[in-house]
Amino acid sequence: MLRLVSLKLGRLYRYVKLAVLGSLAAALVLNTHSLLASLQRNELSERRFLQLNKCPACWGTSWCRKFLNGQLRLESWGRLRLFDFFNVKNVYFARYGEPREGSRRVVLKRLGSAQELADIDTKICRRATGRGRCDLLQALHATEFASLNGDVRLLTPDAVEGWSDLVHCPSQRLLDRLVRRYAETKDSGSFLLRNLKDSERMQLLITLAFNPEPLVLQSFPSDEGWPFAKYLGACGRMVAVNYVGEELWSYFNAPWEKRVDLAWQLMEIAEQLTNNDFEFALYLLDVSFDNFAVGPRDGKVIIVDAENVLVADKRLIRQNKPENWDVWYESKFDDCDKEACLSFSKEILCARVTVDHNYYAICQNLLSRHATWRGTSGGLLHDPPAEIAKDGRLEALLDECANPKKRYGRFQAAKELREYLAQLNNNMR
Repeated sequence: MLRLVSLKLGRLYRYVKLAVLGSLAAALVLNTHSLLASLQRNELSERRFLQLNKCPACWGTSWCRKFLNGQLRLESWGRLRLFDFFNVKNVYFARYGEPREGSRRVVLKRLGSAQELADIDTKICRRATGRGRCDLLQALHATEFASLNGDVRLLTPDAVEGWSDLVHCPSQRLLDRLVRRYAETKDSGSFLLRNLKDSERMQLLITLAFNPEPLVLQSFPSDEGWPFAKYLGACGRMVAVNYVGEELWSYFNAPWEKRVDLAWQLMEIAEQLTNNDFEFALYLLDVSFDNFAVGPRDGKVIIVDAENVLVADKRLIRQNKPENWDVWYESKFDDCDKEACLSFSKEILCARVTVDHNYYAICQNLLSRHATWRGTSGGLLHDPPAEIAKDGRLEALLDECANPKKRYGRFQAAKELREYLAQLNNNMR
């Protein structure tokens, strides 16, 4: 009986798949002329496609000249709007060319789905007029995004606290860093908010409120060794970042030696974001296989989705000494039987100096047997060689890192796991 049901479901799946493919084929035939036109047209040089008309309710304008001059072109199927239905995250691959330098691949992001971007307009209108639809540019000047005008000297914590994960608990030191490194202004390098133009201030604040990923990439740049994709620029509601490589998921069944190296790098990223000379702890609140990518040449692991990053200023925590600030905080294991589950308290992340959240996130969601993604389980370090499986040390460290049995066990397990993976890495070279 069960076999009969599975066979019927299998046939149903094939029929549905064929129906979808047939519909796409029919749409392609019926729209051949418009499809050919869209392949020839460069939409990245069109103001409407870039939503440049939304500015300053946008992400920036620093790369508009490159876009409008036709230096960026969408790759292959990205030019066909027919496939936007499947591109829910609004992420595009494009070629960017500079005179005499050839072209290179870049990633373009709208920083939200079509619905999320429409919600931004609605929220701005409601905040200004109480209605869902309005003259967006006129309404913008009646919101908090315009209230921080040219007379305001600094961007302060009380003005933006809680707007997004990035500023869930901001310090003045963090906000000065965000303003000083803001790349969508010609006067970058100053932490004074009043040195920005009105439009630049509004763009900064809207980005901070709705999707702060560009600000994370700008404030903690790859050029200084931070493990994030390189920010390039923006035009309207389109942001350009450097193409890193294939997603980490593509390496799930790579040779064991490769997976060990990637796992070691992931644990090093967890350590760097937790403990660094700048005394900023960057906690990854969304950790999954598609949030990381691997460079094809150097094999380096890079974070390619930084929307959900909470930054805690350890220096401020030590200064203010909130309750239990010096008590080590252990994240609780979350056995939710779903993909990319994490259990955490933002308030505690903001109030403790010693936190194991990043080790927990990497071990549970990427490395250990508890990691599940796209219907598979076992984590990146699945099926180790017989001698390593027999030794049992790797499995024990991964289990303790994901779901510790001893108090503060994750801290010690994470340290030993980094050392063990480094040792395996060196032995295989």
